[in-house]
Amino acid sequence: MKKIGIFLADGFEEIEGLTVVDILRRAGLEAITISITGQKEIHGSHRIDVLADILFEEVDFTSLEGVVLPGGMPGTANLGAHAGVDEAIRTFAGQGKLVAAICAAPSVLGQAGLLQGKKAACYPGFEDKLTGAQVVYDEVAEAGNIITSRGMGTAIPFALSLVSCLISEQKAQELAKGIIYRQ
Repeated sequence: MKKIGIFLADGFEEIEGLTVVDILRRAGLEAITISITGQKEIHGSHRIDVLADILFEEVDFTSLEGVVLPGGMPGTANLGAHAGVDEAIRTFAGQGKLVAAICAAPSVLGQAGLLQGKKAACYPGFEDKLTGAQVVYDEVAEAGNIITSRGMGTAIPFALSLVSCLISEQKAQELAKGIIYRQ
């Protein structure tokens, strides 16, 4: 079973992080939430507390097929300031593994130089942080192993695009039908 890590930082956008976890698990993938705070309890940007599955320091990153960065503030800033997250996304991108970010979090990929010459989407107002990217305003932008999306309202198509990338477009369509998404 493919394993995907979803980084959680205090101030993450709950819908963006948890929708991804939910849809990936429905698809049969092992989606694990990874706390970058040193504690399993994470405080979302709208005061919804969640318990992460594992601490960053405990993760065997070689067992993951990809990583996802939810947006939200100050969650995105916290992800961008974490040296381990920076190292992980650079390593995964270099290995051709999935690196995905939504809302403000694509700015972390831009900061790391991972969007150079690639299509990328983000939350309005963060376009200048997508260093070197070809900014698009689609719900989801796919550029090889890099997938980005615009925000809370695009969390479902973002998560379905991850399923399509990791399993198949057919599986993504089955899930969309099962959750009555755009039927």
